[in-house]
Amino acid sequence: MKSNHLKIGIFIVFSGILLSSPLLAKKEETEKGKTKCHLQFSLKSWSAFYKSGKGTGTITCDNGQKSDVKIRAHGGGITFGKSKIVNGKGSFTKVENMEELFGGYATSEAHAGVSGSAAAQAMWKGDVALTLAGMGKGWNLGIAFGKFKITPK
Repeated sequence: MKSNHLKIGIFIVFSGILLSSPLLAKKEETEKGKTKCHLQFSLKSWSAFYKSGKGTGTITCDNGQKSDVKIRAHGGGITFGKSKIVNGKGSFTKVENMEELFGGYATSEAHAGVSGSAAAQAMWKGDVALTLAGMGKGWNLGIAFGKFKITPK
């Protein structure tokens, strides 16, 4: 009886490996021709339930593409404060072309700080995701949801 369970277990493991190998190959195929891009940015923002921010940045990609960008953020939530993030960093999911990175992203954000402000955000635009992190000056506390828009300068 124990040997039957062992045989069934081995069969399931090897079946899973064999069945998943085409899926792994498919993932590798879809990654070919895609580039990884990063955002370096500065952003000033304020919030009192409503949140608004303006900034600038530079997107650089591992395929050599580069673009200076304008950033606008709007949203709301349980959020209060005023901050300035300098030298923030962002990372995009892989894309075929930098043009896919421009536009509006749906955001969720948590931030907290007194004299030293810290922020972390995750956002999405279709299949493109962007995560941001930064430290700066100001004070803030809360969570917010909204839109983060990136446009070329």
